[in-house]
Amino acid sequence: MKTLLQLCAALLLGVLSGAVPAADLPTLRLTIRDGRFHPETLEVPANTKFRLLIKNEGPGPEEFESQILNKEKVLAEGVESFLIFQPLKPGSYPFFGEFHPKTAQGQLLAR
Repeated sequence: MKTLLQLCAALLLGVLSGAVPAADLPTLRLTIRDGRFHPETLEVPANTKFRLLIKNEGPGPEEFESQILNKEKVLAEGVESFLIFQPLKPGSYPFFGEFHPKTAQGQLLAR
């Protein structure tokens, strides 16, 4: 009975804290190919938590990095991974790739 009460309390705490299961998050896709991000400008929902699914089609490794958002993820060629973003205020948030700094440039546009 004690374990059931603890489980119920944990579930209630999750609901009250506004926790959203990862499966319910809006998911946006970003592809890295030939040292470039596709699309270079990615429109994301403002004021909404979301998941960014990133796939590196290569050749070679690349990184998604945004200093303003304090996010970075290095992906080997052929790897797919994701980042979770807390709600962003409307605006533009630049990101880049350190392996191809001249061409791997992009922005998240929160609207």
